[in-house]
Amino acid sequence: MAKKGVPEWLNSSLWSSSPSPIPDDRPLRPPPAAATVPQSPPIVERPPPSTISAAPAPPLPIRPPSKSEINDLQNGSGVDGPGSVTPAAEDVSRKTQVVAELSKKVIDLKELGKIASQGLPDDAGIRSLVWKLLLGYLSPDRSLWSSELAKKRSQYKQFKEELLMNPSEVTRKMEKSKGGDSNDPKVESPGALSRSEITHEDHPLSLGTTSLWNNFFKDTEVLEQIDRDVMRTHPDMHFFSGDSAVAKSNQDALKNVLTIFAKLNPGIRYVQGMNEILAPIFYIFKNDPDKGNAAYAEADAFFCFVELMSGFRDNFCQQLDNSVVGIRYTITRLSMLLKHHDEELWRHLEVTTKINPQFYAFRWITLLLTQEFNFVESLHIWDTLLSDPEGPQETLLRVCCAMLILVRRRLLAGDFTSNLKLLQNYPPTNISHMLYVADKLRSK
Repeated sequence: MAKKGVPEWLNSSLWSSSPSPIPDDRPLRPPPAAATVPQSPPIVERPPPSTISAAPAPPLPIRPPSKSEINDLQNGSGVDGPGSVTPAAEDVSRKTQVVAELSKKVIDLKELGKIASQGLPDDAGIRSLVWKLLLGYLSPDRSLWSSELAKKRSQYKQFKEELLMNPSEVTRKMEKSKGGDSNDPKVESPGALSRSEITHEDHPLSLGTTSLWNNFFKDTEVLEQIDRDVMRTHPDMHFFSGDSAVAKSNQDALKNVLTIFAKLNPGIRYVQGMNEILAPIFYIFKNDPDKGNAAYAEADAFFCFVELMSGFRDNFCQQLDNSVVGIRYTITRLSMLLKHHDEELWRHLEVTTKINPQFYAFRWITLLLTQEFNFVESLHIWDTLLSDPEGPQETLLRVCCAMLILVRRRLLAGDFTSNLKLLQNYPPTNISHMLYVADKLRSK
């Protein structure tokens, strides 16, 4: 006899049994100090981070998979080179399907999304290309890629030139554009203005709303927060952390993208956690084996980050917290979803043990699960999130609901303290199985 309030399909031991253990190499993080919505730490003013000034090479189009690569995959030989481990037949089949789809002149995004939802292969730059397509950065028509990329990358270069300079650099650039002669002995230095030429709005102490300096000092607070968050992004990964030139360069790229986004979106600016959403995108693009594309990882990541944030930006806008599009309502929707699929579990969590879903779901939703699983697992989850035609937020809520269902036996046996600890430090799980359960919730 099925338990009251529990769908028949959930009574199978498949949903409550523990999957075989999976090594968890993510860094240990202590639970929040209090069961409340995370608050930003105090902000200290200091000059903005330095920008990347090196001029990039001319843009190169993304290289489509070659016929030889498709043949290699179809023949099962792979593209990993000698000595590589032969992947499972299912992985080879999926790789063959996605490469074949990417080789078409006009790509079927619906079909590509179906394949990607099962997880993308990690090699040959496939994920980099597929994410750009699923996020709408690239057109399905391959003949347009070269011109689209050239236009976008040029636009990002202009953003950097206009938004990452301090007022002194802006003044020098303006004077240089007026044709100032640096060889004139009367001119002390190129671009320098005499004291009498400096207007009130150009003065560093000006409080005018149109003052470049006043706006610059206001931005400094945001830049300080960005700098602090970027420095602690994935401290366990040498790609993001450490004193190496590569890590420093990658940190500067993240700072640039987040700074430009904040300045172009004054209604939201920068909110803690955006660095964690940007990091996977930049990592995938920077590790594209096509060096021409990897060189433009920063520009490509910026536009894809903007596209992804367009579906989640309301979760970061404090003014919308209590609206029907804000983060609190989104969390309420997760609660309603759980109640619909597993009323017994919902009642135990929210009525019996009185656990407010905000205590654990706030981080799950705002950071797109990047802190609940290790980095590689997060990429697999994102393949599914980005491939859903309904939009990533709908899939995200189903995945969060599946996470609760998969540990339902432990939750039903637990009290407030043990359950909150479990959900704020989610245990290792089989990601493919979790995504399967999430997809099952779609049709129920």
